[in-house]
Amino acid sequence: MELSIVHVSVPEGANVIIGQSHFIKTVEDIYEVIVGTNPNIKFGLAFNEASGKRLVRVEGNDENLKKVAANNAINIGAGHIFVVVMEEGYPINVLNAIKMVPEVCRVFCATANPLEVIVAHTKQGRGVLGVVDGFMPDGIESEEDSLARKRLLRNFRYKL
Repeated sequence: MELSIVHVSVPEGANVIIGQSHFIKTVEDIYEVIVGTNPNIKFGLAFNEASGKRLVRVEGNDENLKKVAANNAINIGAGHIFVVVMEEGYPINVLNAIKMVPEVCRVFCATANPLEVIVAHTKQGRGVLGVVDGFMPDGIESEEDSLARKRLLRNFRYKL
């Protein structure tokens, strides 16, 4: 087995969700969930088939984000993974709905941070072991940092 690190392209102002699923129906079901949850989100979605034609299946409502999602999926190269690249919305708006799609097995990450995927290569193919999301912490928050965090959440209206 060999390990490699795949850099994920995250456009400025975008968020990425990467997960694992088990069926070609995934691409249409995740598409429906996203537009049904928030039709204003611009997104691209790519799903790597693991059998049959083994194509990267692509959906979405923004051509550029569809290309970014497809390029990320082909670069990761693992079967049955999906990549969502989204703008004008946040993963928190769609994440639970995506997790409830019957074909979805797991979500590895949902982030706007710089992102790397750790991939294992075997004789059979490739698999995602995990992700490196952002950077290492620089310390523990102070009381001032805690108050700023709470203000930020209230400014976003995620907390009252």
